[in-house]
Amino acid sequence: MLPQTEKLSSAQTNAAITKFSLSRHLSAEQKDLLNDVLSFCSAHLSDQSALLIIEGAVGTGKSVVLNAIFNTIQTRARSKNPDDPMTGTRNMLLVNHPEMLKLYRNVAAETPTLRKADFDRPTTFINRLHKTNQTADIVLVDEAHLLLTRADRYNHFQQQNHLEEILALARVVVVVFDPLQVLKFKSHWSADLLDRFKTGRATQTLHLTTQFRVEAGPEVRHWLDQLAAGHVGKHPQDPDFDLRVYDDCAQLYDDLKERNNEVGLCRLLSTYDYSYRLDGEDHFIEEGRFRLRWDRSKPDEKLPWAERPDTIDEVGSVYTIQGFDLNYAGVILGPSLFYDAQTDSIRVDPARYEDSAAFQGQSGIVAPQMAKERIILNALNVLLTRGMKGLYLYAHDPALRERLRNS
Repeated sequence: MLPQTEKLSSAQTNAAITKFSLSRHLSAEQKDLLNDVLSFCSAHLSDQSALLIIEGAVGTGKSVVLNAIFNTIQTRARSKNPDDPMTGTRNMLLVNHPEMLKLYRNVAAETPTLRKADFDRPTTFINRLHKTNQTADIVLVDEAHLLLTRADRYNHFQQQNHLEEILALARVVVVVFDPLQVLKFKSHWSADLLDRFKTGRATQTLHLTTQFRVEAGPEVRHWLDQLAAGHVGKHPQDPDFDLRVYDDCAQLYDDLKERNNEVGLCRLLSTYDYSYRLDGEDHFIEEGRFRLRWDRSKPDEKLPWAERPDTIDEVGSVYTIQGFDLNYAGVILGPSLFYDAQTDSIRVDPARYEDSAAFQGQSGIVAPQMAKERIILNALNVLLTRGMKGLYLYAHDPALRERLRNS
């Protein structure tokens, strides 16, 4: 199968950045949340420590509204209004996701009130402020479910918890959190652990509930929610959302490339069930007559994986696509997911999951086998909810393919 190179207009290639465009209208719910966050920040700037938590499922626009909040904060911080409590404040937005960090910094380059230096990864921020003996005023954290909950010496984090360190270094911390997007033991968050940080400081929790990404009715969204939880419901029909299940992964890829030529921002994704190593070599996913390489590691590439036109010729993982929107997503359900006819459900086999790094550091994890299964289903949830206009599915397990096609 020969790869096909995507040729897109500038509008299509910049579609991911457009997601964060400050000219994009926020919903009434998002505007209310923005105002509530700004009020909380102003009210607690003189406190020693305050914590605001924004909760919302995938596709509710958490990153979009966070970017709008941060732009407002930095606009006020860089103004010369002596009556504004935010004037002259030192603020940062952190995200423990290299692809999302690229997106934020690309947006900053197009926004007069933002600087690329306003954005960083948590470990870099923590180590720099400890070294310089500095503190910040307001710190926003996107994808806070990716914050570390234990030391990671390989990545130069010596302490035990990212959030604990950030709270010690900032007066006000605002985090965006979704427990169903926890993907590793070393960032194994729970409601109880998060609640621990509410003690002894001013706290508030806000919620986003309206789904914006998946342009489908409630039946499709419910079907996706159920599938991500391991349940196969009746296959819904929706004229506004193109949902297909394939017997042939190569045909799925051919159809996805056609959609990509038409509208752009279509990518093939897979569960982490096929061998992949960061050794500079290409590693391939093979299913029948389908064969395509995993996404190549390009840490110095300025564009995020989802935005690069050449990545139509690759298969992305949960780590390259988390936080991004696609027009159409093709998703391969790999060998770790199989159909159990007795329970009429999707079962999980962690032994077939190739992301061994996700399960490193089991100490302190209650019921590690169940936690492994939860992490795999969380990753599935992320993959299934990337497509705005459509989702094309293929399952490695023949029984699961048959059940999905005849649901």
